[in-house]
Amino acid sequence: MTRSTPYQPLLLRLLHGVSGILVIAAIISGFLVYNTFDKRFGKIPIPKIDPIQDIHGTVGLFFLILLPAFALYSFHAGQKRLIQPDSIQKLTQVGKPIWWVSLQRIVNTLMLIASVLAVTSGRMMKEEWLPIGELDHIWYSFHLIAWVIMVCCLAIHILMSTKVGGAPLLLSMMSWKFRPEESPKNWYSRFRIWLGNFPNNFHVENNLSLRIIEAIVLIGIIAAFVSPLFFSGGES
Repeated sequence: MTRSTPYQPLLLRLLHGVSGILVIAAIISGFLVYNTFDKRFGKIPIPKIDPIQDIHGTVGLFFLILLPAFALYSFHAGQKRLIQPDSIQKLTQVGKPIWWVSLQRIVNTLMLIASVLAVTSGRMMKEEWLPIGELDHIWYSFHLIAWVIMVCCLAIHILMSTKVGGAPLLLSMMSWKFRPEESPKNWYSRFRIWLGNFPNNFHVENNLSLRIIEAIVLIGIIAAFVSPLFFSGGES
């Protein structure tokens, strides 16, 4: 890689890339589900895809499976890309580089929260609600809200990444080159080391707000996994 191109950890690139593809697929398929069954806020005249609800649910399930790894990486190895103790304060410095960086960190954090709201509300829904016109369920409303937030956050995330890092940052996220110590063959041993130091990975004195958000996100992910055991529904 050239000196002008920043280096991104291999695991970040993989998790970010796959989750990004799944998020975009979920956003598109989610809109098609709305466009097929809801249409209260407008619609686009496109052909109906009969299994679109199943497609959206499958994409959402794959995203849920990946989400724990992506969330843990984001809150620890990638925590500098999330909200910092002074991020809100830095938003007063409009137009300065730190303003763009702070906004990007806040948006990244909000997108993680919205992702949890999306998967949790989706798991709490029943497949038959939308086909029979039951659109007033609270979980469906939460699902719609999460969809809107994720669309907005994704757009801002792309714009901020372009503004902050430009083409070099975008190219660094698509590069397949990696350092020897980041080889996949070392992942298991590094994971064991991280797991052995697990209690030490949750220091709260430097960024208490981020640790609280992390707890909320992880609890939400757990709830999304176990909710079908207590609620007879399906993904939407």
